[in-house]
Amino acid sequence: MTETQQPSYRVVFEPLGEPANCAGDETLLTCARAIGIRLLGACNGQGTCRSCLVKVLEGEVTDGDGQEWQRACRIKPRSNLVVELSPRSLSTPERTDVAGLDFSVPVEAAVRAVEVAMSAPTIEDCRADTERLAEALRTRGAKLGVVPMETLLELPEALRRQCWKGTAVLRDGGELVAFRPPGSPVLGLAIDLGTTNVAAYLMDLRSGQRLASAGLENLQSAYGADVVTRITHAVRNKNGRSELAQAARTTLKMLIAVLCEEAGVAPAEIADVVACGNTAMHHLLLGLPVAQLGAVPFVAASTDPLEVRARDLGLPVAPGAHAAFFPGIGGYVGGDHTATLLATQGLHTGGVSIIMDIGTNTEISLLRETAILTVSCPSGPALEGGQITCGMRAARGAVERVRENGRGGFVCKTIENAEPAGLCGSGVLDAAAAMLRSGAIDATGRIAAHHPAVTQWQGRRAILLAEPNVVFTGHDVRSVQLAKAAIRSGIDILLAAAGLTEGRIDRVIVAGAFGAYINIKSAVAIGLLPPLPLRRFHQVGNAAGLGARLALLSRSKRAEAIALGRRCRYLELASQPGFQSAFMRRIGFQENVKPHASKGRRHPQSPPSLA
Repeated sequence: MTETQQPSYRVVFEPLGEPANCAGDETLLTCARAIGIRLLGACNGQGTCRSCLVKVLEGEVTDGDGQEWQRACRIKPRSNLVVELSPRSLSTPERTDVAGLDFSVPVEAAVRAVEVAMSAPTIEDCRADTERLAEALRTRGAKLGVVPMETLLELPEALRRQCWKGTAVLRDGGELVAFRPPGSPVLGLAIDLGTTNVAAYLMDLRSGQRLASAGLENLQSAYGADVVTRITHAVRNKNGRSELAQAARTTLKMLIAVLCEEAGVAPAEIADVVACGNTAMHHLLLGLPVAQLGAVPFVAASTDPLEVRARDLGLPVAPGAHAAFFPGIGGYVGGDHTATLLATQGLHTGGVSIIMDIGTNTEISLLRETAILTVSCPSGPALEGGQITCGMRAARGAVERVRENGRGGFVCKTIENAEPAGLCGSGVLDAAAAMLRSGAIDATGRIAAHHPAVTQWQGRRAILLAEPNVVFTGHDVRSVQLAKAAIRSGIDILLAAAGLTEGRIDRVIVAGAFGAYINIKSAVAIGLLPPLPLRRFHQVGNAAGLGARLALLSRSKRAEAIALGRRCRYLELASQPGFQSAFMRRIGFQENVKPHASKGRRHPQSPPSLA
């Protein structure tokens, strides 16, 4: 071994039983990811969170903090190791809101199918393949326009394999997307590229029917839970931008495989793709520069509707398929919010509406008559379980509901009724409200000294929510307060800009996967949402995904989305007069706020129709 070489140790990751070779200067987080273990790292290995916890069962490590569960991003091997991975640190299959509601819209997709048949070449008729196809299309009243190189590379073999018959898939203007066997389906893919989760929908572009839907965790999460951390990685690391682009593209390829297997179709039958995402996700997927997006004044490379070749993104779809992206609005308000506005048009007609998609970055619009005011709130990952001591994804064992038990303790409901492993977003929100109601925390967020549920955890005061060790610390309370203050002050700024008060709000439309599962009463109780009658709140699930499907099936809806984006007036929150004072005013919890009951209130998981 030379002086510069590091020793290599064998590390076994339990309960997976996965062995790996780990260099002495390599952290266990880096080692785990190198062999494909998707260990969470909300802070991208900076050591500022506790999402990558491991327990050393055998062997010695450097830089340990003496705790039973240690951060994998902070420790390195000093000998061969056996380590246990925390259940809440593993990126397991999670609940992703993709179901939504189906809808009826006249199908006028950007691609269409034309069935053709032609004669084979002879020595007397040796016209080029494209000439023969153009003539066959003319007899069917269609015109052949551009034949992209990607399609031309596959056309000769397809024509001969299919005995000069087949389905010509054409875009507007006659551009040839693909030449498929006779009677082939013509499919489209709608994508909602979220910071935490990615949802995708496989649609039949002839009938408008949804064939399959699926959701996966965004693999970019390995580089940080929030967009700022990912942008920092992209800027500071030589290959950072390409790593993040590849992670997003791999997520999409995995989704395509899942959808096509479920529907029993081939990925090459996907002839059109429509995608939406926040500004950072849009830039990172496309490989666009993001340095200017991560610094004041937070400028996007483009907010225009963009189209690229889908295969340029590495997607295994039809050779000439395009991927169209929704227009952004400004700053961190991207195409996903435009898609949400499109999908909820039937709900925000008349009066004053607030539309919000709560996530690591929360976009909020206020609509009144023809005017739309929009802000972006840096709410962070706390309300999705990120950077919470016992936070985890919405997977098996995650606490999703919390209530007081009447004896100073709490009752927790977990996903699939499994043993409690941690708290997902809806559980974090419920826990904050339950702790506030029970007196375990006060209006300032301070943990009570003598409450029955208060315990000592790693030398700090914490609240025990569920045995054996699902706790809520003072740091967690503060994270919730910061997130809810960012969101509520965003609403305050919009109302002030419109010259309105909270009482003038006719409806609050809460969109997104997180918004589909939260308890509105809990959100109001901690001051995340304004104290309005419950009948004014509507939880609509993944509206951005619905907007993407509408635009996929209808060129008219794409045009409407562009028009909606242009109507929006973007307000940069930090530059607005009164923002800092509004933010500080909303840090504390509002005690004894009791939402008004409303008969006929829909269950949070049963949103009203968006059609």
